[in-house]
Amino acid sequence: MPKLVVRLVLSAVLAVILGGCTSDSEPDGPKVIQPGAPGEPNRSGDPDPTERSNEWNHTDVAFMQMMIPHHHQALEMSALAEKHARSKAVRTLAERISGAQAPEIQAMSSWLSERNIEVPRADEDPKKYDHSQHGHNSMMGMMTRAQMKELSDARGARFDLLFLRGMIRHHAGAVDMAEDAAQDGIDVIVGEMTADVAAIQSAEIGRMQDLLARV
Repeated sequence: MPKLVVRLVLSAVLAVILGGCTSDSEPDGPKVIQPGAPGEPNRSGDPDPTERSNEWNHTDVAFMQMMIPHHHQALEMSALAEKHARSKAVRTLAERISGAQAPEIQAMSSWLSERNIEVPRADEDPKKYDHSQHGHNSMMGMMTRAQMKELSDARGARFDLLFLRGMIRHHAGAVDMAEDAAQDGIDVIVGEMTADVAAIQSAEIGRMQDLLARV
Protein backbone atom coordinates (compact mmCIF):
# COMPACT_ATOMS: atom_id res chain seq x y z
CA MET A 1 0.00 0.00 0.00
CA PRO A 2 1.53 3.40 -0.95
CA LYS A 3 2.76 5.35 2.08
CA LEU A 4 0.69 8.37 1.07
CA VAL A 5 -2.53 6.35 1.10
CA VAL A 6 -1.70 4.97 4.54
CA ARG A 7 -1.13 8.52 5.78
CA LEU A 8 -4.36 9.71 4.23
CA VAL A 9 -6.44 6.96 5.83
CA LEU A 10 -4.87 7.55 9.25
CA SER A 11 -5.30 11.31 8.90
CA ALA A 12 -8.95 10.86 8.00
CA VAL A 13 -9.58 8.72 11.08
CA LEU A 14 -7.70 11.16 13.31
CA ALA A 15 -9.67 14.06 11.89
CA VAL A 16 -12.95 12.43 12.90
CA ILE A 17 -11.68 11.76 16.43
CA LEU A 18 -10.41 15.30 16.96
CA GLY A 19 -13.47 16.94 15.45
CA GLY A 20 -11.45 18.55 12.68
CA CYS A 21 -12.12 18.43 8.96
CA THR A 22 -15.38 20.35 9.17
CA SER A 23 -16.95 22.49 6.49
CA ASP A 24 -20.08 24.58 6.03
CA SER A 25 -21.78 22.23 3.59
CA GLU A 26 -25.36 21.06 3.26
CA PRO A 27 -26.07 17.30 3.43
CA ASP A 28 -27.26 17.25 -0.16
CA GLY A 29 -24.23 18.95 -1.67
CA PRO A 30 -21.06 20.88 -0.89
CA LYS A 31 -20.63 24.64 -0.85
CA VAL A 32 -17.63 26.01 -2.69
CA ILE A 33 -15.05 27.53 -0.34
CA GLN A 34 -12.56 29.94 -1.86
CA PRO A 35 -8.84 29.79 -1.11
CA GLY A 36 -7.61 31.68 1.96
CA ALA A 37 -6.30 35.21 1.91
CA PRO A 38 -2.71 35.97 0.88
CA GLY A 39 -0.18 35.16 3.55
CA GLU A 40 -1.62 31.83 4.60
CA PRO A 41 0.75 28.81 4.80
CA ASN A 42 1.81 27.38 1.47
CA ARG A 43 -0.07 24.10 0.87
CA SER A 44 2.66 22.75 -1.45
CA GLY A 45 4.67 21.63 1.53
CA ASP A 46 3.87 18.78 3.92
CA PRO A 47 1.51 20.28 6.53
CA ASP A 48 -0.59 18.29 8.96
CA PRO A 49 -3.77 17.45 7.00
CA THR A 50 -5.84 17.41 10.20
CA GLU A 51 -5.16 21.13 10.72
CA ARG A 52 -6.11 22.57 7.33
CA SER A 53 -8.15 19.95 5.49
CA ASN A 54 -11.35 21.93 6.16
CA GLU A 55 -10.45 24.10 3.17
CA TRP A 56 -11.94 22.50 0.07
CA ASN A 57 -13.91 23.45 -3.02
CA HIS A 58 -15.99 21.88 -5.76
CA THR A 59 -12.92 20.84 -7.74
CA ASP A 60 -11.77 18.72 -4.79
CA VAL A 61 -15.21 17.11 -4.49
CA ALA A 62 -15.45 16.47 -8.23
CA PHE A 63 -12.09 14.69 -8.25
CA MET A 64 -12.94 12.46 -5.31
CA GLN A 65 -16.44 11.58 -6.52
CA MET A 66 -15.31 10.84 -10.08
CA MET A 67 -12.13 8.99 -9.19
CA ILE A 68 -13.93 6.45 -6.98
CA PRO A 69 -16.01 4.99 -9.87
CA HIS A 70 -12.93 5.28 -12.06
CA HIS A 71 -10.95 3.17 -9.59
CA HIS A 72 -13.83 0.71 -9.19
CA GLN A 73 -13.68 -0.03 -12.92
CA ALA A 74 -9.91 -0.54 -12.72
CA LEU A 75 -10.49 -3.08 -9.94
CA GLU A 76 -13.07 -4.86 -12.09
CA MET A 77 -10.65 -5.00 -15.01
CA SER A 78 -7.86 -6.27 -12.75
CA ALA A 79 -10.10 -9.00 -11.36
CA LEU A 80 -10.73 -10.21 -14.91
CA ALA A 81 -6.98 -10.29 -15.54
CA GLU A 82 -6.46 -12.64 -12.62
CA LYS A 83 -8.80 -15.12 -14.34
CA HIS A 84 -8.21 -14.65 -18.06
CA ALA A 85 -4.75 -13.21 -18.70
CA ARG A 86 -2.17 -15.45 -20.30
CA SER A 87 0.86 -13.34 -19.35
CA LYS A 88 2.14 -13.65 -15.80
CA ALA A 89 3.43 -10.10 -16.10
CA VAL A 90 -0.08 -8.86 -16.89
CA ARG A 91 -1.50 -10.71 -13.90
CA THR A 92 1.19 -9.28 -11.64
CA LEU A 93 0.49 -5.78 -12.92
CA ALA A 94 -3.23 -6.25 -12.29
CA GLU A 95 -2.49 -7.31 -8.70
CA ARG A 96 -0.42 -4.16 -8.18
CA ILE A 97 -3.16 -1.98 -9.60
CA SER A 98 -5.68 -3.54 -7.21
CA GLY A 99 -3.28 -3.20 -4.31
CA ALA A 100 -2.84 0.52 -4.94
CA GLN A 101 -6.34 1.57 -5.92
CA ALA A 102 -8.42 -0.33 -3.34
CA PRO A 103 -6.95 1.63 -0.39
CA GLU A 104 -7.19 4.85 -2.41
CA ILE A 105 -10.94 4.23 -2.75
CA GLN A 106 -11.10 3.87 1.03
CA ALA A 107 -9.24 7.15 1.57
CA MET A 108 -11.41 9.02 -0.94
CA SER A 109 -14.60 7.60 0.56
CA SER A 110 -13.52 8.69 4.05
CA TRP A 111 -12.78 12.21 2.81
CA LEU A 112 -16.28 12.52 1.31
CA SER A 113 -18.04 10.95 4.29
CA GLU A 114 -16.42 13.36 6.74
CA ARG A 115 -17.91 16.24 4.76
CA ASN A 116 -21.39 14.71 4.49
CA ILE A 117 -20.95 14.30 0.73
CA GLU A 118 -22.37 11.30 -1.10
CA VAL A 119 -19.91 8.47 -1.66
CA PRO A 120 -20.21 6.59 -4.98
CA ARG A 121 -20.88 2.86 -4.69
CA ALA A 122 -19.45 0.20 -6.94
CA ASP A 123 -22.92 -0.88 -8.09
CA GLU A 124 -23.99 2.62 -9.19
CA ASP A 125 -23.86 4.13 -12.67
CA PRO A 126 -20.60 6.15 -12.84
CA LYS A 127 -22.40 8.80 -14.89
CA LYS A 128 -24.32 9.78 -11.75
CA TYR A 129 -21.11 11.34 -10.43
CA ASP A 130 -19.89 12.92 -13.65
CA HIS A 131 -19.22 16.59 -12.89
CA SER A 132 -18.78 17.66 -16.50
CA GLN A 133 -22.11 19.50 -16.34
CA HIS A 134 -20.54 21.72 -13.67
CA GLY A 135 -17.67 22.81 -15.86
CA HIS A 136 -15.24 19.99 -15.05
CA ASN A 137 -13.87 17.37 -17.39
CA SER A 138 -15.70 14.06 -17.42
CA MET A 139 -14.36 10.75 -16.07
CA MET A 140 -11.76 10.35 -18.76
CA GLY A 141 -10.51 6.99 -19.98
CA MET A 142 -13.49 4.95 -18.78
CA MET A 143 -14.29 1.72 -20.62
CA THR A 144 -17.74 1.49 -22.17
CA ARG A 145 -20.09 -1.37 -21.33
CA ALA A 146 -19.40 -2.89 -24.73
CA GLN A 147 -15.65 -2.70 -24.16
CA MET A 148 -15.96 -4.25 -20.72
CA LYS A 149 -18.02 -7.11 -22.16
CA GLU A 150 -15.46 -7.67 -24.90
CA LEU A 151 -12.73 -7.77 -22.27
CA SER A 152 -14.73 -10.14 -20.08
CA ASP A 153 -15.29 -12.52 -23.00
CA ALA A 154 -11.64 -12.52 -24.12
CA ARG A 155 -9.10 -15.12 -23.09
CA GLY A 156 -5.33 -15.58 -23.30
CA ALA A 157 -3.31 -13.35 -25.60
CA ARG A 158 -6.45 -11.61 -26.85
CA PHE A 159 -7.33 -10.67 -23.29
CA ASP A 160 -3.80 -9.40 -22.61
CA LEU A 161 -3.98 -7.13 -25.66
CA LEU A 162 -7.39 -5.69 -24.77
CA PHE A 163 -6.49 -5.31 -21.11
CA LEU A 164 -3.27 -3.42 -21.76
CA ARG A 165 -4.80 -1.13 -24.37
CA GLY A 166 -7.81 -0.44 -22.18
CA MET A 167 -5.87 0.10 -18.98
CA ILE A 168 -3.39 2.43 -20.66
CA ARG A 169 -6.30 4.64 -21.76
CA HIS A 170 -7.86 4.27 -18.32
CA HIS A 171 -4.68 5.33 -16.54
CA ALA A 172 -4.09 8.21 -18.96
CA GLY A 173 -7.57 9.49 -18.16
CA ALA A 174 -6.88 9.29 -14.43
CA VAL A 175 -3.63 11.21 -14.85
CA ASP A 176 -5.44 13.94 -16.81
CA MET A 177 -8.14 14.14 -14.12
CA ALA A 178 -5.52 14.37 -11.38
CA GLU A 179 -3.61 17.11 -13.16
CA ASP A 180 -6.80 19.11 -13.70
CA ALA A 181 -7.73 18.81 -10.03
CA ALA A 182 -4.23 19.74 -8.91
CA GLN A 183 -4.54 23.07 -10.71
CA ASP A 184 -7.82 24.23 -9.18
CA GLY A 185 -8.31 22.23 -5.97
CA ILE A 186 -7.38 23.70 -2.58
CA ASP A 187 -7.60 20.79 -0.13
CA VAL A 188 -4.28 19.47 1.17
CA ILE A 189 -5.33 15.82 1.23
CA VAL A 190 -6.84 15.98 -2.26
CA GLY A 191 -3.67 17.69 -3.50
CA GLU A 192 -1.53 14.86 -2.17
CA MET A 193 -3.92 12.31 -3.65
CA THR A 194 -3.76 13.89 -7.11
CA ALA A 195 0.04 13.79 -6.96
CA ASP A 196 -0.03 10.16 -5.88
CA VAL A 197 -2.44 9.12 -8.65
CA ALA A 198 -0.48 10.99 -11.32
CA ALA A 199 2.90 9.57 -10.26
CA ILE A 200 1.87 5.94 -9.76
CA GLN A 201 -0.33 5.64 -12.82
CA SER A 202 2.15 7.42 -15.10
CA ALA A 203 4.78 4.89 -14.10
CA GLU A 204 2.35 2.03 -14.71
CA ILE A 205 1.53 3.39 -18.17
CA GLY A 206 5.20 3.08 -19.07
CA ARG A 207 5.26 -0.48 -17.80
CA MET A 208 2.12 -1.40 -19.75
CA GLN A 209 3.48 0.10 -22.94
CA ASP A 210 6.54 -2.13 -22.60
CA LEU A 211 4.32 -5.17 -22.07
CA LEU A 212 2.10 -4.23 -25.00
CA ALA A 213 5.08 -4.19 -27.31
CA ARG A 214 5.70 -7.86 -26.44
CA VAL A 215 2.15 -9.15 -26.71
